[in-house]
Amino acid sequence: MREATGDDWPQIWTIVREVIREQTTFAYDPGMGEADAHRMWMLGAPARTVVAVSGERVLGTANMYPNRPGPGSHVASASFMVDVAARGRRVGRTLVEDMIGWARREGFAAVQFNAVVETNASAVHLYEDLGFRTIGIAPGAFRHPIEGDVGLRIMWLDLHDETPPG
Repeated sequence: MREATGDDWPQIWTIVREVIREQTTFAYDPGMGEADAHRMWMLGAPARTVVAVSGERVLGTANMYPNRPGPGSHVASASFMVDVAARGRRVGRTLVEDMIGWARREGFAAVQFNAVVETNASAVHLYEDLGFRTIGIAPGAFRHPIEGDVGLRIMWLDLHDETPPG
C-alpha cells in the first residue's frame, strides 16, 4: 500500500475503465473518458489517492476525501476499485482498512459511503465486518445491467465508537 503517483495512472485507468464498464458497482458513466476519469480519481490534498501493489503491479486503488465541503467536511468518504484478477485476495480489505486509518489520523468524526450498490454483496459484507452499518437505502436508485433497478445503501462508520466490529 502506498500513495499513488502519476506513473501509476496507466494501471489505475485500466482498473477504473474495467469497473465502470461492468456497470455493477459504480454509478459512473460507462463511456467516461480517460481525462475525466483522471480528474475524478487522482484527487489533490486534502484528499488522498492510494494503490495496493504487488511488485510493480497495481492490484487496486482508492481515493478518500471529505464527504462534503464546509459543514460536512468532518465526515470522510472514499471509493475503492480492485483489478478483476486480484479480487478475492483481500486487496479491498487492505484498501478500506487503510482508508479508515487515514480518516482517524486526519481527525474525521465518521466515514460515510453514499452509494453502495445493494447487490455488491462482497463490499457490503466487508464494510459490515469493519463496523459500518446501513443507515438508509435509496430503493431502485441504481440501474444494474442484470438485476434491474436495485437499491443504493448509505453506510456509516462512527470513528468515535470504540465498539469492536463484528
